[in-house]
Amino acid sequence: MPATRRTDVVLLAVAVVWGSSYLSAKTATATTPVLLVLFLRYALSAAACVAVVTALRARSGPPTRDEVARGALLGVTQAAVLVVETYGVARTSAANAGLIISLTLVLTPVLDRAGRPAGPPPAFFLAAGVCVAGVGLLVSGTGLRTPGAGDLLMLGAAVVRAGHVVLVGRLTAGRAIRPLHLTTVQVVVGTVLFLPFTATGLPQVARIDAATWAQLAYLALFCGLFAFLAQTWAVQRTSATRASLLLGTEPVWALLVGIAFGGEHLTALSALGAALIVAGTYGGQAVERRTRAPRLTGPPGAEGRPTALPGPARISRR
Repeated sequence: MPATRRTDVVLLAVAVVWGSSYLSAKTATATTPVLLVLFLRYALSAAACVAVVTALRARSGPPTRDEVARGALLGVTQAAVLVVETYGVARTSAANAGLIISLTLVLTPVLDRAGRPAGPPPAFFLAAGVCVAGVGLLVSGTGLRTPGAGDLLMLGAAVVRAGHVVLVGRLTAGRAIRPLHLTTVQVVVGTVLFLPFTATGLPQVARIDAATWAQLAYLALFCGLFAFLAQTWAVQRTSATRASLLLGTEPVWALLVGIAFGGEHLTALSALGAALIVAGTYGGQAVERRTRAPRLTGPPGAEGRPTALPGPARISRR
């Protein structure tokens, strides 16, 4: 297989895995409390990351003081993202969750440029408006109605995640931060943060069935460690635009997985909303890339990937 095609396959696999994570999270939280799911997911991810870092210790060394300090702060914000997101997906469909959270890609440039002289161009806000209209149609079902609690939580998760993404960019810009070590610190911090909230629920661990453990392992190892390492490898071997487009198919896979494996359904109105969200997201990404590209002429960023990607939106996504 040619190198370019192999890289494309890897990036597409990452998008598929991330898209499927919403149904996995929804399935796991159907039988296990949300906070316990988050703790176990973090604990499994932390164990895997620590094992990899330990195995590579002779070659790369332990996390630096800089990585620990920044990873600890980002661990708190990442935990906040997953709390809101997981409570949201537990209360809405996996398809809705994956589509609504994709608004992060539109919200991130807005927050990143807040307070700066040159904000996003009018075309970007037009694309954002298309996304908002799509969300309204998506959650309307068979007719216009007030969005459900899960849909509103996913909107909140998109905002919180966009803030986390901006913070990742500002804390890692121009610094020799290694993605694996940064992520390891984040998941260890997340594990510690969730432990006190799940202490009373830990006896339930013995009652978790095999299917739920499989979902938790999938979230931790595939949606976390595998996707992170695969994405880091792939984005160093392709163009920023190509990587962005392939990773941007995540909401499409969330929709397809929810329908194919979760028994979810879309009405014609909801399908139109889904199409508008995808179109608006792609349009917003295209506008953002065009306005950012002339200013990004330096070498790859400290996180080891081309700085022309639309922000560090995919660092430790899961």
